[in-house]
Amino acid sequence: MKKGLFILVIIFLSSCKPKQVFVDTKTPTAVVTDGNALTSEKIIQNHYSNKSDFSTLYIRANAKYKHDDDSQSVSAEIKIKKDEKILVSIRVLGITMAKALITPKEVKYYEKLNGTYFEGNYEALSQWLGTDLDFNKIQNMLIGRPIDDLTKGSYSFSETDKFYKLNTVEDKTEKSFSFEAEHFLLKKQTISQPEKERSFEANYPNFQDFASGIFPAGVTINAFQKKGKTTISVDYNSITFNEDLSFPYSVPDGYDRISIKD
Repeated sequence: MKKGLFILVIIFLSSCKPKQVFVDTKTPTAVVTDGNALTSEKIIQNHYSNKSDFSTLYIRANAKYKHDDDSQSVSAEIKIKKDEKILVSIRVLGITMAKALITPKEVKYYEKLNGTYFEGNYEALSQWLGTDLDFNKIQNMLIGRPIDDLTKGSYSFSETDKFYKLNTVEDKTEKSFSFEAEHFLLKKQTISQPEKERSFEANYPNFQDFASGIFPAGVTINAFQKKGKTTISVDYNSITFNEDLSFPYSVPDGYDRISIKD
């Protein structure tokens, strides 16, 4: 099984084609419009005040994966039922080559090329991507939200030339979240574990405005590990909200179950 195809199946889940694209142009300032000094608490409050209201998403997208000399380009059909499950179908030249069903409890995946399938938890995915992941973190990352609930943590606040930045260190893991100045949308989130020599970052270049909220116009994911760097770039072609979606998943007969190792 190609590791890159599996990572694409899991990561290839998010938003859509824009009605309007936001590009951050406003320079950060340490004072908000009400005259109060900007704090980490205010940044968090402003970020979560952005609307993100949906029950289901149906997405068509394109992605590119690169790790060393291994690169792949695919298309995908992605269905998300908020907080419950994500179904991803990966296609090459219109042919379904892989499918994954992701829930809070497990990850299920099969791929056609080698006739194999996987059923298990998030441990292997966490190893590959350089940070500990679960369903909620993946869902948040892919809709342009911090992977952690920032209202439950403690963060220091700093400014760069372009962004407001929140930083924290917990359990030997360093995390940072960068926000643009106008709408307090998440531009970048980074998780680093120096002792394990691994790090992970997700970048959001632009954003899209829909009736259901503001979503990323794309995401670029970089994972750094001892074995090298993995880059996944995702572009969104179309999206529909709040449809009654089905989530069919079954492993074809004759496929071999595999275990995934780092």
